[in-house]
Amino acid sequence: MLITADFDGGNIHCLDCTDPADVRLEIAKDNASDFYQWFYFRTSQVKGQACVYHITNAAGAAYPGGWENYRAVASYNRRDWFRVETHYDGQTLSIHHQSKHNAVYYAYFAPYSMERHADLIADLQASPRVSLDVLGRSLDGQDLDLLRVAEGEEAGKKSVWVIARQHPGETMAEWWMEGFLHRLIDRSDAVSRALLDRAVFYVVPNMNPDGSRRGHLRTNAVGANLNREWSQATLAKSPEVYYVRERMHQTGVDVSLDIHGDEALPYNFIAGTHGIAAWSPEREVVLERYKSTLKRLNPDFQTQYGYPPNPPGTANLGMCSNYVAQTFGCLAMTIEMPFKDTADTPDDVNGWSPSRSDRLGRSHLDALHALMDVL
Repeated sequence: MLITADFDGGNIHCLDCTDPADVRLEIAKDNASDFYQWFYFRTSQVKGQACVYHITNAAGAAYPGGWENYRAVASYNRRDWFRVETHYDGQTLSIHHQSKHNAVYYAYFAPYSMERHADLIADLQASPRVSLDVLGRSLDGQDLDLLRVAEGEEAGKKSVWVIARQHPGETMAEWWMEGFLHRLIDRSDAVSRALLDRAVFYVVPNMNPDGSRRGHLRTNAVGANLNREWSQATLAKSPEVYYVRERMHQTGVDVSLDIHGDEALPYNFIAGTHGIAAWSPEREVVLERYKSTLKRLNPDFQTQYGYPPNPPGTANLGMCSNYVAQTFGCLAMTIEMPFKDTADTPDDVNGWSPSRSDRLGRSHLDALHALMDVL
């Protein structure tokens, strides 16, 4: 048996793989950080063998509650991912699987590589609606891509900002982006045409290219949690946030969506910005209308479960949605998807998946269109 993770987004340390029924593994921490939970590795020479992979440091992960009722994903071709039997005993996460082929990949969620990101950007820039701009370089020297999606004259139109993968291990966020962007550039889609008549979209599909390539869960190359850097971003520690924030101040922001994944909760939900000083009953009404509209449009979304709202005046302005809502006086929302499955609309084979993330991204365009008058 061979176990490797030396590839784009890979993360695992093999402690012992002499016995296929008792493989011992360990997830590596994000660089310069104590965060860890993302794993992605390949095992080979295992066709037909009943293997058990024990992740021995699971209890010390960033969100150990995320292992409860969780099933890892596996793939033979790195395109089609399915769930496999997984158990957590409070200390060790154990993945059970008998491979049909000689090599198989396992991951925390379906990976979204930097190579796929490069393909996405290259494909989208061919659209006449899309202009590509490189805001700057990451600390590892990777490009920070911004897509401006617009049609016709831009004067007087609203500015809609959408960003994803501040936390690189939350790969469902960029799968969401694929659906959102592919629909937005579709000239045969009436909703997209109507939206672009009234708004310009500024989209950063991957805020954290370094963490993505390094196989991090939550931080960039130097251990910075980007979603705590918005009030104090610097070129030395968090250039990704610094560059995006500077461009936001140039364009203004009328609506903002920040796309994430939640390790523990088996639901799709939206977190608002109730704790900012500028929160008001009027904003509450618009937020609730957006959520109820999306719930009607896509049954995978729900409004019963999520994060409890912060008391007024207690918001952490280092977080994107709080900073944007307070600074620009707009509706800013944090979109959360599960690593597990949706408790209300489960899929026993795939759980929450890339295709479902894609479709939820597309549904958000309908919600934006329905509420554009009040956003």
